Amino acid sequence: MVSAVILAAGRGERMGADGNKVYLPLGGAPVLSYSLTAFACVPAVQEIVIVVRAGEETTAARIAEGLGISARIVTGGERRQDSARAGVEAVEGELVLIHDAARPFPSPRLITRVVECTAQHGACVPVIPTTDTMRYSDPDGFLRPEQVPRSGLMRMQTPQGFRRELIVAALAGCLLYTSDA
Repeated sequence: MVSAVILAAGRGERMGADGNKVYLPLGGAPVLSYSLTAFACVPAVQEIVIVVRAGEETTAARIAEGLGISARIVTGGERRQDSARAGVEAVEGELVLIHDAARPFPSPRLITRVVECTAQHGACVPVIPTTDTMRYSDPDGFLRPEQVPRSGLMRMQTPQGFRRELIVAALAGCLLYTSDA
């Protein structure tokens, strides 16, 4: 069984949003609706759990119901890993996909590829090679002259897939992180 954990418990601080950005409209629909629709279109995904902030359960449930998607809602925690842990603890699947709801356009093809890769290797993280010029800064925010070599530098994406026992162990042992991989 494949379970999808959709992390929607953010605060929108980096974006400067007044509230959770996954409920903002995008093309006439809430940002969250796009991720839910993409995962619901993938036959391999048999369970969807949406992780939300306390007090946002009804809002997320209404969005899912309006799309005709069966999803359970669980309350997340203060940090991303707390929310990921709450979602993983709520699912039953042997394979678990964790996706940031703030990334609204995962294609069904990408989701399917992550499922297949996770089944084969135990974990899978989609990445995109970076083409950006990267530089280090000093403590005052001034750029240092040396560039970060782009060769082998990748931008991690979601959904990230894991065998359930691997992500449970990782979440139990980690203190702070910004991604699940």
